[in-house]
Amino acid sequence: MAKILIVEDDKFLRELIVQKLASEGHEIVEAVDGEEGVRKIKEEVPQLVLLDIILPGIDGFEVLRQIKAEPTTANVPVLILSNLGQQEDVEKGLQLGAADYIIKAHFTPGEIIEKINTVLK
Repeated sequence: MAKILIVEDDKFLRELIVQKLASEGHEIVEAVDGEEGVRKIKEEVPQLVLLDIILPGIDGFEVLRQIKAEPTTANVPVLILSNLGQQEDVEKGLQLGAADYIIKAHFTPGEIIEKINTVLK
């Protein structure tokens, strides 16, 4: 199973996803803001990052920039999970190197887990 870093400040959603992924045997690392996310990806080097855009401190776009700029983490797939659903936000995320962009309102937690498992394969 995979080590997954979840960078999400919404406690309820984060715990829901952690619970589902942990029940499938994944190792979960959590971060609640951008700075912590950047620090933990460098420490842990997970197989996948689930990244919110609207975060306390630096936003998810900046976290993604830093992940992709760092040689040790540049190849880690990043799934953006955000309420920002504007086309320009989606395009920006994908241009910065996200593997996929999931708009929270459009997906159930189960579908989010399916996307994660697809990217991990």
